[in-house]
Amino acid sequence: MRSTQHRPVPRPVARAQRTRQAESHARRVWLFDLDNTLHDASHAIFAHIDLAMTQAVRQTLGVDADEANALRQKYWKRYGATAIGLARHHGVNLSHFLRCSHDFDVTALVRAERGLAKALRALPGRKVLITNAPLRYAKTVLRHLNLLRHFDSLWGIEEMRMHGEFRPKPSAALLRYVLAREGVPAARAVLVEDTLDNLRSARAVGLRTVHVFHPGTPFSRVRFQRPTYVDLRVNSIRDLLLRRRPLRG
Repeated sequence: MRSTQHRPVPRPVARAQRTRQAESHARRVWLFDLDNTLHDASHAIFAHIDLAMTQAVRQTLGVDADEANALRQKYWKRYGATAIGLARHHGVNLSHFLRCSHDFDVTALVRAERGLAKALRALPGRKVLITNAPLRYAKTVLRHLNLLRHFDSLWGIEEMRMHGEFRPKPSAALLRYVLAREGVPAARAVLVEDTLDNLRSARAVGLRTVHVFHPGTPFSRVRFQRPTYVDLRVNSIRDLLLRRRPLRG
């Protein structure tokens, strides 16, 4: 479920797939998270998403604001995405809910480090986006930051479906599936994330891991020491570009 046109679809030509797999085996593949990794979602976007998602839960389930907010947080903590919990436990249509919960203009709210596009371009290897956010939202943010052209493929929450069930990060099965579809062995892949639970899962699969520390990451645990399952801890993507030496090999 991936494509150079930013829409995961099966590859029609086996020879092209073998060629791409051989290339992936020979060079690094970077799996990038989106929110609080490539841009500062805690600056303004998360607050808007929280309000819009709580309102969408209220309208969808017919509950009051307090219960909607509690369910939003409960399912986010348990499944990595509120929409997954609503789909599993309440039969909510995931695509419809995602449209409702992200129905606002994010472009005026996006904030990111300066020189981000240049840093990504200078980072050797293929780049793949893997986010629990909706694909439409991810594309909007990447376009606004002039980053979309730097990514070989995009994985949004809609593409994280296996055997009839949605499996977002930190699912180890999802990470293995993404690696298989991207044609890259775990040893040649690096997950760049702000969420420690996702990095722990990536290490269990065999990936290298980079923790982009952001104090505003929801449900994050502030740590003064780098966890053993994190290879490198950075404060920005430019920092990663300068300090990526421990990831070699």
